[in-house]
Amino acid sequence: MSDFIGDWHALLILLIAGVIPNQIWRMLGLWFGGGLDEGSELLVWVRAVATAILAGVIAQILVQPPGALASVPGWLRYGAVAAGFAAFLATRRSTLAGVVCGEFVMLAGKWWIG
Repeated sequence: MSDFIGDWHALLILLIAGVIPNQIWRMLGLWFGGGLDEGSELLVWVRAVATAILAGVIAQILVQPPGALASVPGWLRYGAVAAGFAAFLATRRSTLAGVVCGEFVMLAGKWWIG
């Protein structure tokens, strides 16, 4: 079992330094944002900024792929983005559906070409 988990000290440090500080902000956001109207201008702006950040990250990864993604052919990367965008539009603008579909196409294509 210890070979599967690895060094438990590293996992403990990851939990303390990574998970716990993020959970505090998530709980505060849930507490403060619980009473906001989903159609309010503030939340529309927040959603637009989050979507723009996601689009920027996708564009950067698409044009300048880091690490192992550089071994994936350009046609497959662009095809995965096109499939993700089509899924985004087909599911009434669901960002999650678009990302999951694009990731699936990327993984399936990489598996298929070897």
